[in-house]
Amino acid sequence: MLHKTRGIVFKTTDYSESSVVVQIFTEKFGLQSYLINGVKKPKAKISRNMLQPLHLVDMVVYHKPAGNIQRIAELKNSPVLLSMPYDIIKSCIAMFLNEVLYKAVKQQTPDENSFDFIFHAIEWLDNATQGLANFHLVFLVQLTRYLGFYPHSENAVNASYFDMKNGVFSNYRPDSLSYLSPPHTQNFMALLQSNFADLAHLKLSNDERRYLINKLLEYYALHVEGFGYIKSHEVLEEVLG
Repeated sequence: MLHKTRGIVFKTTDYSESSVVVQIFTEKFGLQSYLINGVKKPKAKISRNMLQPLHLVDMVVYHKPAGNIQRIAELKNSPVLLSMPYDIIKSCIAMFLNEVLYKAVKQQTPDENSFDFIFHAIEWLDNATQGLANFHLVFLVQLTRYLGFYPHSENAVNASYFDMKNGVFSNYRPDSLSYLSPPHTQNFMALLQSNFADLAHLKLSNDERRYLINKLLEYYALHVEGFGYIKSHEVLEEVLG
C-alpha cells in the first residue's frame, strides 16, 4: 500500500554498485530504512545529492509494518535547502546535529511532535542570518523534551548546581561527578529559557560554548542507551572559533 509522508534524511549507505540504503526519520512511521536503486546513474529519478544528511523530503512509500527495509515510489526535496549545504558554518552545524540525531532518535513508530520540532529547526537554520554560534546548544537542550529527559526546572531559580544524572537543579553539589556548577549552571538555565528567536541575545564566550556542548553530550550519554562518542563537534568548534 502506498503512503505519503514527509521525511528527514539521517544516513545514506552504499548497498551495491548503483544502490543505497537510506535511513529517513519519517512523519508517519518514525525511523525507517529504504532501499533505493540506481541513485548513482546520471539520469536517476532519485539522485545521491537529494539524500544528503538532514535534507527534507516529501515521499510516496511502500510500507510493510513487519519489513526491515522499505521501498520508495517517489521522493523530492521539499522544501529545498538554499543555504545550509553551501554555508560552511551551517553545514558543520548540520553535520554535528545529524550525528547526534542518528544516535539518539531510534523509534520506528510515529512521533509527530519530535518530527515537527526537528523539521522546523532545520528550516530555521537554513533561513537564519544571526545567532548561529548558539543554535546547536539550544537545539540539543530542546530536543531532550522529545527524547524524555528534559531537565526538571522547578528548583532552578538561584540553584547552584545541575545534577545531570537525575536531571534536576539543586543548591547542593550532587554525589556523582556529572554535574554543572556556577557559572555554568546559570548559562545552562539561560539555554533552557531560550528558543531559536533568542539566539542572537545569548551572550556566551567561545570557551563557555565548548564547555556546555561537552556537558550536553555527557548528559545525552547518561540518558540515551548506546549514545557513545560524538566526533563532529570538534570540527564544529574549530569552525566557530
